[in-house]
Amino acid sequence: MSLVEIKGLKKSFGNNVVLDGIDLSIEEGEVVAIIGPSGTGKSTLLRSINLLEKPEDGQITIDGETYDLSRITSKEKLGLRQHTEMVFQQFNLFKHRNALENVMEGLHVVKKLSKEEARQAALQELRKVGMGDRLYHYPRHLSGGQQQRVAIARALALKPKLLLMDEPTSALDPELVGEVLLTIKQAAKDGYTILLVTHEMDFVKNVADRIIFLEEGKIVADGTPREILDNPENERLRTFLRNINMLRTADDYVI
Repeated sequence: MSLVEIKGLKKSFGNNVVLDGIDLSIEEGEVVAIIGPSGTGKSTLLRSINLLEKPEDGQITIDGETYDLSRITSKEKLGLRQHTEMVFQQFNLFKHRNALENVMEGLHVVKKLSKEEARQAALQELRKVGMGDRLYHYPRHLSGGQQQRVAIARALALKPKLLLMDEPTSALDPELVGEVLLTIKQAAKDGYTILLVTHEMDFVKNVADRIIFLEEGKIVADGTPREILDNPENERLRTFLRNINMLRTADDYVI
């Protein structure tokens, strides 16, 4: 049985159907990348899994526990969120807490560790992501890449069954993207199950086990990086990849 099973996930905003019956299985330790044009529901899919958005219909089974999203209780919502952690585009760090305190917060408040236990666990995760020399720096004194690495350490410290990452490099300057991608690559090597929205195609090709292509709220292609990126069968997917490649080529010629 898969670690995560999503069935019939539906989400609308008014009359706009954003997710139209999503079915998705994710194996333990698998890295699944979501690609697709803007406005096709990629971020909404992640936010619906973590119940930051409330779907109208669908169910999620994670680590053997099934949740009916159309009538989930507050207690069940907390249970589901204990299995997942989200890394956002804009980092979402507490501005008035330093890097160490940001990572300790969830360990102390959610996991109920003592402050010393939380401190030791937070130290370990921050050192793993190369932030051991920035423990007492506040977000305003950190680069975007450093802030995102703290955010990733905060998520990993809680040992989620499923790590959700919503375009974690989109808010970064180009020279800072690499350090964050290396951090995500290490998390993948460490065996975390990851569902990732990104436009970093080279990274996806080298790190993802599977890629799903989302179009108009539906999964229209699902396969290995070679199947999706090198031998796409879907015409809309081929057009999308051509456009991505054209943009990259144009960037190469920008003076």
